[in-house]
Amino acid sequence: MADARIFEDLKSDHDRHRKMLAQLGETQGDSPERRELFEDLRRELQAHAAAEEEALYATMLACPDLRDEARHSVSEHKEIDDYLGELLDIDMSSGAWLMKFKDMRHRYLHHIDEEEEEMFPSAAKTLSGEAEKKMAQTFEKRKPKELAIAAEQKPGDDKE
Repeated sequence: MADARIFEDLKSDHDRHRKMLAQLGETQGDSPERRELFEDLRRELQAHAAAEEEALYATMLACPDLRDEARHSVSEHKEIDDYLGELLDIDMSSGAWLMKFKDMRHRYLHHIDEEEEEMFPSAAKTLSGEAEKKMAQTFEKRKPKELAIAAEQKPGDDKE
């Protein structure tokens, strides 16, 4: 693992997401705070997923030894995107919203723990330092662009 920057970048995002999820879980009702925190989280998760798929997963999909892990993670990204879309459609003051949020939070925390504990070490063992460096550059370039896209595009938009 010659250039672990990609994994450091992703872990840094994950740590920020954990904090955002905890803060959002502390909110109550249809408050301005809940609305703002959820919107920030939604944009961040959408941008992170898109940039991670382009930087890391695309590289992993091209590697037969890593393909299954990458496919699994892509499907989990879709699941989280679906949760975000559902949360947008539910009244934030309802118990249904809180239940859906807790389900989404549990699934996302499981996803990022799995990435950090299993996928990242596996990818680091298999991929070259040059590939890791290129992935970091791709992620760092793509993430700000994806944040701008996520600001305009809700979950499920531009999908069939």
